[in-house]
Amino acid sequence: MAENRRVSNYVTYLPALFQQESNFIGQFLLAFERILTGLHPLDADDPIPLQLGLEEILDRIQTYFIPGPGMGETQRTAKDFLPWLAGWVALSLRDDWEEEEKRRFISRIVPLYQFRGTLRGLKELLETYTGEAATIYECDHPPHYFQVEMTLSEPTPERLRRKEKIARAIIDQEKPAHTFYALRVLIPTMQIRNNDPQRGILVGHNTLLGATTGTGGA
Repeated sequence: MAENRRVSNYVTYLPALFQQESNFIGQFLLAFERILTGLHPLDADDPIPLQLGLEEILDRIQTYFIPGPGMGETQRTAKDFLPWLAGWVALSLRDDWEEEEKRRFISRIVPLYQFRGTLRGLKELLETYTGEAATIYECDHPPHYFQVEMTLSEPTPERLRRKEKIARAIIDQEKPAHTFYALRVLIPTMQIRNNDPQRGILVGHNTLLGATTGTGGA
């Protein structure tokens, strides 16, 4: 259906005299329908995309305050609304966090504030980010030293390095100021991803072997 042939549903509420001029008046009323009740595509060929109106927005206003990790798109706030929602809980979202990571942090950050600057708070922040278990070992020697052990299940070396880099940044920001640490990352199993049959299976390119990587920290 061509966009210039579409008329507003509001025409049916007009007196019969005005409905005779429905082509002009109906297109004129599209602007009001778009704002008040929204426009929905009439069929797959309709060039007008889904546009929510005030009535539909107010009807689901509660979802704008639900970060909703793991929930359906109609049950949680829109992606573009996440920075505003994060501002409500005094959280600065990193640009390199993925959408679900941002949603997890927003949903859990308020109860974690009471543990900020402690090893418990650091552990829970790491688990919130990765979605996997993290273990922190406090060491007597040398003083003020601890170790962080994490399991990162990522399908590619690039994603693994990205996640490890962000985990390190979280530790550097949230650890007690007088402490220093070592980060130990566990890769749980061998993962084979042969997306290029001509190159075959290459360790570090499309294959990850179960291993441990250890890196120090400040």
